[in-house]
Amino acid sequence: MGQLRVGMVGYAFMGAAHSQAWRTVNRAFDLPLSARMSVVCGRDEEKVAAAAAKLGWEGHATDWRAVVARDDIDLVDICTPGDTHREIALAALAAGKHVLCEKPLANTVAEAREMAAAAAQARSRGVRAMCAFNYRRVPAVALMRKLVADGRIGTIRHVRAVYLQDWIVDPEFPLVWRLRRDVAGSGALGDIGAHIVDLTQYVTGQSITGVSALTETFVRERPLPTAAAGLSAEGNGSTGRGPVTVDDAALFLARLDGGAVATYEATRFATGRKNGLRVELNGSLGSLVFDFERMNELEFYDAALPTTEQGFSRILVTEPDHPYMAAWWPAGHPIGYEHTFTHEFRDLIEAIAAGQDPTPSFADALQVQLVLDAVERSAAASAWVDVETALAAV
Repeated sequence: MGQLRVGMVGYAFMGAAHSQAWRTVNRAFDLPLSARMSVVCGRDEEKVAAAAAKLGWEGHATDWRAVVARDDIDLVDICTPGDTHREIALAALAAGKHVLCEKPLANTVAEAREMAAAAAQARSRGVRAMCAFNYRRVPAVALMRKLVADGRIGTIRHVRAVYLQDWIVDPEFPLVWRLRRDVAGSGALGDIGAHIVDLTQYVTGQSITGVSALTETFVRERPLPTAAAGLSAEGNGSTGRGPVTVDDAALFLARLDGGAVATYEATRFATGRKNGLRVELNGSLGSLVFDFERMNELEFYDAALPTTEQGFSRILVTEPDHPYMAAWWPAGHPIGYEHTFTHEFRDLIEAIAAGQDPTPSFADALQVQLVLDAVERSAAASAWVDVETALAAV
């Protein structure tokens, strides 16, 4: 078995999730390549050394450029804030490394366009690139997509998608990097809204063509953090404060190119909601509902049944013939959030080994970026805005 030698940049929340998947993927699935966790990179020598030991990496580094330049690295996994994605990805692709990049792909359309173009050029040299929209790999979501593709709910009329969190409800929560436009690009829109944009387009097979949006920032100033902080930041002990420069919530209406109309809501101010991602599709022959808080289930309404038998049925997506599930436990035994990354890496490794393009590609991620950009422009102008096509953007 050949090896896929991985260098990962970043070791916090996403880095830990990716590390768990790299450790697990070859133990869960029979794959043509064996993932080798060669090196993890971060700016702080002491912290990245501790992360390497804890997360299972063979070595550590403090300079991502040195990691990209190494001859013994085949793939660069980018788990850093959005303001660094472009530079790392372009360097890695130019060096002939496969690239996995966390979402959203970049902070701007211009950056995403450049990254997609570089990935297209690298493809001709056998170098592959993928953007890490992990919710595609929930088995229930994969089943949802299949039922839609098989025509089980007919023509899709309505799409409803929400992603609700509450981790910054406290106005004294510190000004972490996710609340700064220069680092994160946008707020709830890019952080979690990107997920539901990608997810709904994936399961419906339709692309968003236009939007009418509004965004809001509820807390416009926060305490400055004393150190790097993320989703679980503690009190900072600082007396300084700084401006919040991203949205706290984004809501928009949309049209899809298959004729469906849609509503989207992404907020980090939904008090009591920790990670409430929900998608509902209404079609001419039925409906489907996915709720990540019950990620092993899919609700299905089949209007083709006699009226005496109609009603939403709960499909427990744990059978071995459900997507990805043959690798795990006996039927009825659920899986969790971390498995979405393992499934993602399985698909990536298989694509690389087969010389095929993994999905979602950088071009797919660019299309999501174009939607996010249209949402921000619509909110600023209080007007309907058409979404540029990814093909025209590259």
